[in-house]
Amino acid sequence: MAALEYFDKSILNKYNTAGPRYTSYPTALSFHDGFTEDEFESLIVEQSQGKSKQALSLYIHIPFCHSLCYYCGCNKIVTRHKHKADQYLAFLFKEIEHRSQQFSAFQVSQIHLGGGTPSFLDKTQLQTLINKLKASFTFSNELEAGIEVDPRQIELSYVDDLASVGFNRLSIGVQDINKQVQEKINRVQSTEFICQLVERAKQFNFRSINLDLIYGLPLQTAETFIETLEKVIEIDPDRISMFSYAHLPSQFAAQRKIKDEWLPDADSKFDLLRLGIDYLTKASYVFIGMDHFAKPDDELSKALKAGHLHRNFQGYTPKSHSALLGLGVSSISSIHSFYAQNEKDLKSYYQAVESQGSAIIKGLALNNDDQIRRHVIHSLMCNFALNKRSIEDRYSIHFDEYFSDALQDLQSFVNDQLVTIDEHSIQIADRGRMLVRNICMSFDQYLSQPAHQLRYSRVI
Repeated sequence: MAALEYFDKSILNKYNTAGPRYTSYPTALSFHDGFTEDEFESLIVEQSQGKSKQALSLYIHIPFCHSLCYYCGCNKIVTRHKHKADQYLAFLFKEIEHRSQQFSAFQVSQIHLGGGTPSFLDKTQLQTLINKLKASFTFSNELEAGIEVDPRQIELSYVDDLASVGFNRLSIGVQDINKQVQEKINRVQSTEFICQLVERAKQFNFRSINLDLIYGLPLQTAETFIETLEKVIEIDPDRISMFSYAHLPSQFAAQRKIKDEWLPDADSKFDLLRLGIDYLTKASYVFIGMDHFAKPDDELSKALKAGHLHRNFQGYTPKSHSALLGLGVSSISSIHSFYAQNEKDLKSYYQAVESQGSAIIKGLALNNDDQIRRHVIHSLMCNFALNKRSIEDRYSIHFDEYFSDALQDLQSFVNDQLVTIDEHSIQIADRGRMLVRNICMSFDQYLSQPAHQLRYSRVI
């Protein structure tokens, strides 16, 4: 499907406001420090009763990076001291021991290492981590194990190391292949080496290989971005993520290294987005959600086609895990009807784990309204449609009455032919797809709170 079906510059300009990405609802800005470890444990016990071998996804945060990428807004610690990873793992293992006792009724079917830079860990450290996890939790025979890697600080044999310890999914940060762009964001790397990494991963039969791109970076032009797109298509990954650069220097100190005058203006950034959609879809990648692309035979594409796509803190996923346990500094857990986040500061994380085995600093237990709105928002974010009747049956509400304010707020999108609403459903048109975040904001009860104001990036 061509980019023009998604792309109407006048409409995108009209609605290009700031808003959440809705990897969760309510978003992390609604978490509060009144949520404690005692409440976490009580809710786990309550939601595990009478159930066994519930599917569990593990997210492990590795905060260390060898160098600072100026565009980055992640929670990270820049260091070249490898021994710090050993110290970190020692505390992480204490948290794993504590949490594993609470999750004996669950079975791990998915692991994802994010960061920071998970490839900061060497083979021995990775093997020790996986061994610890397998000794602590019950694992499924069919395990998805994914990791994000920085191609600048690893050897080609690192792929061999990953395969040997059980990883079968790989995500590589590319961002842009242009040397001048790379210099401005302090991320100069070899495109040829990335090609070799992908080829090596294919030789080891990795189930999924993803490349990350960012549009809206300093000095990016239509011409340079086309070169990046063409090269990525030639590399032939299973998936491609194409994110908008969110320039928020007031929140992320590293971004102050990027001068405003280096950035594409709004019209140029729209053109980069259009080019990305156009080139990737013409290369037969299926447009997933608002920022992912996948080959037609990929699980993401199949899930989208079947209407079973899901979304969590890592983005779009083909499988639903009602229980995602976050481990490590700053990590977030999403367990059925509650969220919990660990300490963001490394020293505070160490102190908390040492004293109590865990490091929760805040969280949120969802009320019934939160759960209803989460269902609605995730349906729209993932599948661009929702069935009113199924929501009415599940939550014993009358949809149009319950969401009368939201439906009124959506009328502007209806008038612009971005959304269709009838007695049974809400459908987002292709030309409204890039504005799905705005559309979902109509159902968000928290946006009027002061903590949420001026804290989000623009949707495009």
